[in-house]
Amino acid sequence: MSYNGRLTSLSHGGGCGCKIAPGILSDILKASPIRNIPAALLAGSDNNEDAAVYQINDRQAIVATTDFFMPIVDDPFEFGRIAATNAISDIYAMGAQPLFALALLGMPINLLPMEVIQQITAGGESVCADAGIMIAGGHSIDTVEPIYGLVAIGIVDPKKLKRNNGAKAGDSIILSKPLGVGILSAALKKEQLSESGYREMIALTTKLNKPGVELAQLEGVHALTDVTGFGLAGHLLELARGAKLEAKLNWSSIPVIEEAVQLAQKDIYTGASTRNWAGFGHEVKLAQNISLWQQNLLTDPQTSGGLLISCAPEAEAQVLAILQAGDFMKAQKIGQFSEGSGLSVS
Repeated sequence: MSYNGRLTSLSHGGGCGCKIAPGILSDILKASPIRNIPAALLAGSDNNEDAAVYQINDRQAIVATTDFFMPIVDDPFEFGRIAATNAISDIYAMGAQPLFALALLGMPINLLPMEVIQQITAGGESVCADAGIMIAGGHSIDTVEPIYGLVAIGIVDPKKLKRNNGAKAGDSIILSKPLGVGILSAALKKEQLSESGYREMIALTTKLNKPGVELAQLEGVHALTDVTGFGLAGHLLELARGAKLEAKLNWSSIPVIEEAVQLAQKDIYTGASTRNWAGFGHEVKLAQNISLWQQNLLTDPQTSGGLLISCAPEAEAQVLAILQAGDFMKAQKIGQFSEGSGLSVS
């Protein structure tokens, strides 16, 4: 193998599409049950939380997460930006403020020119600067495929912590970014993505979910997560399972990337989308008018996706105002929670 100027040619997957399929991951975790959980551990892997949270006093808890993956784009600087944005997103998804990060770097040293690797790390550093934090260290190894990401550390008031299991019946479901990034990445790898589609993909995947900090201050916000590798359906099911409720989606209300719709209708999607459906499709009830291309958008892995918010109906306007003030102009209500279980789409 040689480097031809396309980072994506060096990896078998890209972005959050690299995630292990949900069914396989569940089987892996079953073999390693967590025991003797301390009371100070407010959030762990019990409900697939976005980050671990450890309380250190009445007003402070440490939030820790890690995310890394293989290239989703060929431009090394943009790859670094996307990977860093995606990692820091999990801090914002807990309602926490980022403090600092550690870099995770795995590179095929004999294949990639030094300046390419430097551009990747520079991209990550630029996003951390935007988040107001620094990369304080990290770890690097020589690997077969290029890998980059961060360990992100944040802090939150335990009383303001937003977990993914607090949704209440009647809550509105709000999504801050449109769906379809995974489909755009699949088209990019097939060289079928337009220049405007590529620009939109970069803009979405490098936009930090900063409103998570402000949203956490609202009592009417009951649950918060971000949409990443398991797609909208998978991460919404996590909210539904955690609250023991049913999530009801209105397809026409879901914001979607226009070009992603066109590509999905041409049967372009990721392998991760298929794996996602195999892992949790039995929990999803689709109306008869929902087509396969729409299903593929619902399970499309979102690299650095938007915030998924469950809030009281009376807080809906304020939530949307906060998101729009943060330039999340396509944010909108996509459904609501009700008594029951699973996910239904009509």
